[in-house]
Amino acid sequence: MAAAARPTAPDAARRGAAVVATAAALLSGCASSPDGRPTTDGAEARPPPGLAQVPDAVPRVEALRVGGPNKPYRVNGRSYTPMTEDLPLQEEGLASWYGRKFHGQRTSNGEVYDMYAMTAAHKTMPLPSYARVRNPANGREVIVRINDRGPFADGRVIDLSYTAALKLGVLAGVAPVQVQRITFDEIRSGRWQQPRDEAQATVASPGRQAPRVLDDALPGDRAPAGFWLQVGAFRQFEGAQQLQRQLLATPQAGIDSIAVFEESGLFRVQAGPYATRADAQQAAERVRRHTGRSPLVVDRSTP
Repeated sequence: MAAAARPTAPDAARRGAAVVATAAALLSGCASSPDGRPTTDGAEARPPPGLAQVPDAVPRVEALRVGGPNKPYRVNGRSYTPMTEDLPLQEEGLASWYGRKFHGQRTSNGEVYDMYAMTAAHKTMPLPSYARVRNPANGREVIVRINDRGPFADGRVIDLSYTAALKLGVLAGVAPVQVQRITFDEIRSGRWQQPRDEAQATVASPGRQAPRVLDDALPGDRAPAGFWLQVGAFRQFEGAQQLQRQLLATPQAGIDSIAVFEESGLFRVQAGPYATRADAQQAAERVRRHTGRSPLVVDRSTP
């Protein structure tokens, strides 16, 4: 299939809106346009054999570009500011995947999309980047190369290639995942080859253990009662600090205070507290609109 012209951010938005991998999509016919391109997304009728054995992407240090696919952009009325520094990033949210409709077309950084390669799309990671993606439902992990923008549906944090979704076991539709950007330091040192700490499997529920507020966050030895927005969770305090600085440097997100809590082996970056869940949800929408992140609402209103 001939490659299409490189998409702009609005083109990526249309792609993101179209990527809804459901069981119905898997069973749908292979309709095509007059030029022979599929008009519906999903899997090919006869995917190549052996895709489950396709190796993960192998991270390597690739220069970060300023501008181009990493310049700020707007999609569907929301502004996104891609990262332009080699910083850690961890997120939780929904993963979707995209397939035959975009196979052979240009990604946001000008590469040709191959639905059978180990790649993915992300709203704000530098292009290119490498990320570890984990399916907490079955414990499977993959490493993908980020070379595209999306997804732009609420709650979704990553768009996977067909093969990456197959290996993670999420072909049936959108599914919760954990995403971790692999930094240059981790690539150079080889630390990216170490398995992720199983303690990261649960970040949405604080549990019964009382959190400790770190010295340079909110004062005190407990989180003040209320509703908080968890924007990220890290194994290393330095990663939490960097995210904290990024959020404080984005005043349009409307965050007045950000705390880092050490809890269950993770350093959790949380904004708040908010008096009601509705207030927290409104704040989460502002954060999504201006940072591209999808915060989790954490209820700390009861001990």
